[in-house]
Amino acid sequence: MTTAPVPSPRPSTVTGLICRECGSTYPKAPIHVCEMCFGPLEIAYDYAAIGKVLTRALIESRPYNMWRYAELLPLDGPPVVGTQTGMTPLVKADRLAKRLGVREVWIKNDSVSHPTLSFKDRVVSVAVSKAIEFGIGTVACASTGNLANATAAQAAAAGLPAVILIPFDLEPAKVLATSVYGARVVGVKGTYDDVNRLCSEIAGKYGWGFVNVNLRPFYAEGSKSFGYEIAEQLGWRTPANIVVPMAGGSLVTKIGKAFGELEKLGLLAAGGNRKTKIHGAQAAGCSPIVDMVLENRDQVKPVKTPTSIAKSLAIGNPADGFYARSTITGSGGHAGKPNDDEIVAAMRLLAETEGIFTETAGGVTLGATIKLIQEGRIGKDEGPLVVCITGNGMKTQDPLVGKLPAPELIGPSLADFDRLQTSVQ
Repeated sequence: MTTAPVPSPRPSTVTGLICRECGSTYPKAPIHVCEMCFGPLEIAYDYAAIGKVLTRALIESRPYNMWRYAELLPLDGPPVVGTQTGMTPLVKADRLAKRLGVREVWIKNDSVSHPTLSFKDRVVSVAVSKAIEFGIGTVACASTGNLANATAAQAAAAGLPAVILIPFDLEPAKVLATSVYGARVVGVKGTYDDVNRLCSEIAGKYGWGFVNVNLRPFYAEGSKSFGYEIAEQLGWRTPANIVVPMAGGSLVTKIGKAFGELEKLGLLAAGGNRKTKIHGAQAAGCSPIVDMVLENRDQVKPVKTPTSIAKSLAIGNPADGFYARSTITGSGGHAGKPNDDEIVAAMRLLAETEGIFTETAGGVTLGATIKLIQEGRIGKDEGPLVVCITGNGMKTQDPLVGKLPAPELIGPSLADFDRLQTSVQ
């Protein structure tokens, strides 16, 4: 489907930046930390102005992409990239529901997101477009894989040079799928947290637009489109339960924010603003946010050496850990952390029941979902359960090597095949 950009309204609905901690306000600029208390900054909107123009009918009349919610995204003009990003399928997963023993399951499938097959396409389309609005000439990022792919691709589409910093041991497929776009890729001998600290220093010295550092307040808002779409695709209703993968913790907080904005603006259908329980998922080998929930504490205990196969979620010191935990517990949700074997089993279960090949992060999400159902945290008859799949399995095939049946070998004759059939009957 060919789509066109959706212009943002005039004047801009963004009033500036606001500190999440002390409430100090700042003008729109590529900054992400409060000068008063060093708290994180986020976008402030004029919701009164938005409420006067944004209706369900207007949204539904627009092209089928994430920019149909333009008033709730932080650009001052039309997007430069990402005009075909978003509105990924919400799949009714009846076969999976039967296996899980619950009434109604939906898969929000960003494994087919345009252009790089992960939900990071959403946040990067906002960040790169905003970098151009700010007149920034080079974009960059710290990444565990999917963000590297998305930043490199959308920088290429925008005609901007990109510098991508990654942990040195990232999966080869994700390195290849970043380098192909012509980005400069730099491997750092350390963990993701080491990479992220270095990027903060580089951003300060070189003035580049790091999508998840100095552009982070704008970048993170792109995740809200994931939540808006779920509600719209469910008939302008929020689900009873949603399970979300967590790395830095931003996606889970922004889904909560998205549902809250739709309710605040009166965009949900009558009876559609049920209290959604928001659940978080991390791998057992790197679960700092899940552990906050399970241990009922509000401070992150960083994981210094992640050991999970789910490298795309392996952030030991999550920037939004406190806010992610608050979103989960405030909604009445909970959290789960499957081990590596459970992650692989969940990847296979989703593929075998619904034909969806997810990366390890999706295995984490479905694996956590299974635990939450078994623990009674998600009721079997509560209503729509949404499982968030954020990346494509073609990117992370290595964890499945040796875990799947080998092909059956025969000679090139019907008799050989007949004998094979006889042996399996």
